[in-house]
Amino acid sequence: MRVLFDQGTPAPLRGHLKHDVATVVDLGWSTLSNGELLARAEAAGFEVLVTTDQNLKYQQNLLRRRVAIAVLTKASWPRIERDVANVCAAIDALSPGQFVEIAIA
Repeated sequence: MRVLFDQGTPAPLRGHLKHDVATVVDLGWSTLSNGELLARAEAAGFEVLVTTDQNLKYQQNLLRRRVAIAVLTKASWPRIERDVANVCAAIDALSPGQFVEIAIA
């Protein structure tokens, strides 16, 4: 599975996923708007976008998207790290076009 991390997604999470992970910074896409980012991610063959942008579902029409979207409710790595197994499991379970919010305590 190809996974794309948006800017707010903590980089250490990358090491816990068993997937090919790139970041928007790696790809030079950090200035793209959300709509452009989603289109570019799909065109590049990414299957999952991991973001901390909780407004994404209100800003974009997510119907008919091929890329799955996982929204982390917190961006703090120490908090995510405490529940990293559940975060990874939720990402692993995504299907194309699916949207999920992953609650971080």
